[in-house]
Amino acid sequence: MKLRTKLVIVFLAVVILTIFFTTLAMHTFAFKETSEVQQLYLLVMILITGLLVYWIYRTISVPLAKLQRAARNIKEGNLDFEIKSETNDEIGQLCRDFEEMRLRLKANAEEKVAYDRENKELISNISHDLKTPITTIKGYVEGIMDGVADTPEKMDRYIKTIYNKANEMDLLINELTLYSKIDTNRIPYNFATISAKEYFEDCAEDLKMELDAKGVEFTYRNLMDEDCKVIVDPEQMRRVINNIVSNSLKYMDKPEGRITMDLKDVGDFIQIELGDNGKGIAAKELPYIFDRFYRTDASRNSSKGGSGIGLSIVKKIVEEHGGNIWATSEEGAGTTMFFVIRKYQEVPIDE
Repeated sequence: MKLRTKLVIVFLAVVILTIFFTTLAMHTFAFKETSEVQQLYLLVMILITGLLVYWIYRTISVPLAKLQRAARNIKEGNLDFEIKSETNDEIGQLCRDFEEMRLRLKANAEEKVAYDRENKELISNISHDLKTPITTIKGYVEGIMDGVADTPEKMDRYIKTIYNKANEMDLLINELTLYSKIDTNRIPYNFATISAKEYFEDCAEDLKMELDAKGVEFTYRNLMDEDCKVIVDPEQMRRVINNIVSNSLKYMDKPEGRITMDLKDVGDFIQIELGDNGKGIAAKELPYIFDRFYRTDASRNSSKGGSGIGLSIVKKIVEEHGGNIWATSEEGAGTTMFFVIRKYQEVPIDE
């Protein structure tokens, strides 16, 4: 039975009962001269009852109609609408709860669309990045099989090329595996309280040896007045630094490359700045460089390689350390990556 039918029945019941009891009272007390008053009273009662029933009907039926339309839209997959609540009663609260549910469903649907799009992009990236070294390996293997590498020098060059391309594939697969673990929170972090000065000096020494071998000038500066302790996972924090430096080397376009690393004390945090003199990043692309699978190299130059997730891994690790990361850049001049990690502070225990 619909709400409208129920309210009509209630209205008729109230009117009939009112007439019945009023007539009974008049006959019982023999007020024969009050027939006009009786009629007026009945008319007023019928009018008030009708208004009350209409008011209740409007109060309940209008919001219910909105909710019914909303439920139909959700069932059909349409989430682009709004449920406005005009009252502060229970019905109004129900409408607000329904609107909140709609917003969450819409957010989940948009997130799923974005996730599916990223998965498709990932498959495309993997296909491209694996195809290039595989093609190279096949070409050199065919050359060996056809006897093209007919001298020890050629054979050595062919084998080294095959080995290097296999390493590229291995690094790519490892990077994708690591990102999958990080994204699903399946990496066990091993945090330790260590000296910021000693740790980042060790990182700088390793970087200097690596970059000197590649002919890239490296400068490290400790700009802290005093040493302090930080809580980090040494292995994952080193991965952050290595990923940023690798990204700088990947897009280095200067014959004399330079990379700098500065360590600063910024209050409750330690700030690490890694700069380069590479080709820089366009201002319109800078806000997206930490997004998953984003590449500034729209042409997907195969010489660059990579899955487009290196900086997103960096962002995830830094945030897991309770820090933040951002970048500044100037096209043609270079890029500087900044990230901060919180200092370790002992909390005194009151005895």
